[in-house]
Amino acid sequence: MIALLKGRIEEVGDGWAVIDVNGVGYLVFCSNRTLGQLNVGEAATVHVETHVREDHIHLYGFLDGGERAWFRLLTTVQGVGAKVALAILSVLSSDELTHAIAAADKAQVGRASGVGPKLAQRIVTELKDKVAALALGPAAGPKGVKATVSTSGAGAGDVTRDAVSALVNLGYSPSDALSAVSHAAAKAGEDASVEALIKGGLAELGPKEHGL
Repeated sequence: MIALLKGRIEEVGDGWAVIDVNGVGYLVFCSNRTLGQLNVGEAATVHVETHVREDHIHLYGFLDGGERAWFRLLTTVQGVGAKVALAILSVLSSDELTHAIAAADKAQVGRASGVGPKLAQRIVTELKDKVAALALGPAAGPKGVKATVSTSGAGAGDVTRDAVSALVNLGYSPSDALSAVSHAAAKAGEDASVEALIKGGLAELGPKEHGL
């Protein structure tokens, strides 16, 4: 299986790119978000998901492992094939998709081509619990293991993850914690601190003896 390609971008088309790796051109299908960062003639490293079928072998390319992880997760939903998954990833970044599903915002998911209201609802319903684990990443470790909350030098995704982790450590379920933090983040804005998201998340979750 091909998992990674490093080479020169030979050609870019509608939904695809050709990567020249030591004289061999690999056709990879990509989201518009990934294609927008691939320039003909320049070197690139692309994470790859390989699909092998009886009548074809298709390569799907992503600029980072997070987008590939989302592609894999989306295609576990009935009715979401590779084309639809790429369409979703074309209109929503990984963080935006995380927040949309956590908030059960089917309208955001439904912005993608080929995603109707029923499919959007199925996506947010089936992935609500799974997306919490994906968002937490390494923080979603064995039960009882406390995660360290970082409050400086963190990106937006790190801030969200740390806030969710803190609420999980307080006894909330990952899906409830992520949903609450997503709503808090929408109210607080992009520059919200970990502490602000934790407090906002607790407010969204309602009265509880959380010790803060």
